Amino acid sequence: MNTMSYWFIVIIPLVIMLFALFMERVEARLKNLAIRETEVEEFLEQAQPDEVQALYGHGIGRALELFRLRRLGGRAGRTRPRRRRVRN
Repeated sequence: MNTMSYWFIVIIPLVIMLFALFMERVEARLKNLAIRETEVEEFLEQAQPDEVQALYGHGIGRALELFRLRRLGGRAGRTRPRRRRVRN
């Protein structure tokens, strides 16, 4: 075997291990950010008009944020609305 073959024997397993470690970190972050199915179902059943508008304009994350605030004690009305992005 030549020297290049030895490098491949060493490098390939290291690259695979590093990729697996990287993907494990990505998966752990995604698990923390995931939205539970029950939360979405509850939102769809009990959403107020401003929360539906947030869903349409800003996505599920902002809409669930308003929904959670309302459920925690009605502080959603005092939150400052996010500004819309202007696309040129």
